[in-house]
Amino acid sequence: MLNFELSKVGEYWRLFASGFNFRRHSGPLDSFETIEDFVITRSAFIAQKTLFGYIKTRMGTKYPEMFRDDNIIRSVNIAKMHVFDACLSDFCIWAVSTAFVPTGMDDSRLCETARTIFASGLAQNTDPSVGEFSADEAIRAFDARLRETDWSGAAASRDNFTKSPRAVVKWAPIADALKKYDVEYVENSVKFAWANIRRQFEKRLERNALGRNLAATAHEERPGSAQ
Repeated sequence: MLNFELSKVGEYWRLFASGFNFRRHSGPLDSFETIEDFVITRSAFIAQKTLFGYIKTRMGTKYPEMFRDDNIIRSVNIAKMHVFDACLSDFCIWAVSTAFVPTGMDDSRLCETARTIFASGLAQNTDPSVGEFSADEAIRAFDARLRETDWSGAAASRDNFTKSPRAVVKWAPIADALKKYDVEYVENSVKFAWANIRRQFEKRLERNALGRNLAATAHEERPGSAQ
């Protein structure tokens, strides 16, 4: 159990956000690296925004009391990892389909690219103090999802965002008796939050430059290429 004395909201936010990479950046999405960074940081942002927002809304006037309850803090720290896992899974597949399918990547390379980003996101953001979350199990579940992914179909549509809306409802430390009234509202809120992130991604994505950068990288990696 966590053992913190929290005297203000800001301190709780620091604890909640610890381990999550929220840095903001600008510029084009024109390489694997920039796409990877955007996917990971925006997944962390949506996880924080939707989970923390739901808890705050549902608790209402009792909201300040949560900062003095170690059990709630522990539950939220567990929830944040599972919600981040779900957000990263949804956004990773959508982003890889949107950015890399038009470059001509085959399904095996698309799966490899998505798995690399997903594993990197977990490595950067997993909170080692949360024993109730396993990055290895999350990767195995993601691998299973990849095997069923239709890269040229649902993966590139908003219908791909199925895991994160359910995860916020499932893992938020709210009584089940109350959650049953919130399912539609919370899931729609998560889907709405993703709509803005998708617009940002598509606005900044530069497919021509991405194609050139991928081609250059592939050339450098071929045996006998000049270094």
